[in-house]
Order: sequence, then C-alpha cells, then structure tokens
Amino acid sequence: MPEQTDPQGAEVADLHALAGAMAAESERFLETVTQVAAGAHPDLAISLLLLALSDLSAAGARLGAVTDVVPPQRFEPDDGEEPDADPLRLGLANVFDGLDEYREVPDPLVDNVSVTGMLSADIAEVALALRRGLIHHRAGNVIEALWWWQFSYLSSWGDRAAAALRALLSVLSHLRLDVPADVAADAEFDALHADGAV
Repeated sequence: MPEQTDPQGAEVADLHALAGAMAAESERFLETVTQVAAGAHPDLAISLLLLALSDLSAAGARLGAVTDVVPPQRFEPDDGEEPDADPLRLGLANVFDGLDEYREVPDPLVDNVSVTGMLSADIAEVALALRRGLIHHRAGNVIEALWWWQFSYLSSWGDRAAAALRALLSVLSHLRLDVPADVAADAEFDALHADGAV
C-alpha cells in the first residue's frame, strides 16, 4: 500500500524550515552589522556590509517568492520588549561619516523625484525588523516570525536593504575605480607593455 502524505503537514514543515533559515540569516546579518557599528573592522566595513546585505536580500527574495504566510492568531503576540535601533544607527553613522547620505528614487514605478537616504538609518531599520522576527522565533512562535519577516520584507526592510546595497556598491565602485588620470595611464601603459613582453 503506497505511503500517504499529509500535504498540510508538509507545508507546515516547509514553512518551519524557511523560518529556521531566515532566523539563521538574521543572526548572521545582525552579528556582522553589530561588529561593524562597534568599529571592529574599519578597513573592511563596506565590504562586510555589502556581503551581508547581499546574502540577506537573497533570503528576503525567498520570502517574497512564497505565498502569503498566515499566522495562527489574528494579533501579534507580545513576545518581548521592542528592540532599540538607535545605538546601532549611531554607531553606523560614525562608521559612514562623510558617506552616510545618498540620493534615491523611493518607488521607481511611480516616483520621478529623488530623495535623500541615509545608509545608517536604512541598515538600522533592516536590523530592527529582523530582531523583531527573531524575538517571535525564539519565543516559539515560528509562523508568526515568518509572517513578520515576510510582511516587513515586502513593506519596508526589503526596500531599505536594496537601497543600502545599491548605495554601498556605488561607494565601493568609486573607491576602486576613481583614480587620477595619470595613475590610470601608467597602469594602462604597464599592462600593454607586459602583454607585449610575453
């Protein structure tokens, strides 16, 4: 007799697995951001945050790709004190001193006017949303945590992570590619000379 499967049980198991993966990704992101905000890796700050936001954005895309998660309760349980993002935001503002502000178009589908964004505020907002989901997850409210991560990804942190990632990539591109003309010419000459010598 063929083994019968429980589609509903399999779906719940898949959601729990997705929540577990999201919890692990949230922990990694928060650890990296906290270290960077504390000034632990000043020379690597931009690269570390670029990697962390890229990984997190991939995890968020999985949240956006699945159907809407419906929590078992119609109200959000009180699983602990609301985390405070200000210390993290201030630490990141110190790290990004002189680079914190950038310009963006809030919604490229409906807006054509740019506004000022702040890397420190964006990353702190993402961290706050992830922490709130982690509070639910640690309290055993797994589906509630997944619902919160998905809802907040679509409504806020997904957009903030994407904007911060784009701004960081721009910073990194300028740091790597904006070189004086004479330095670029010397490098081009050396490259051509090396090719000719082979």
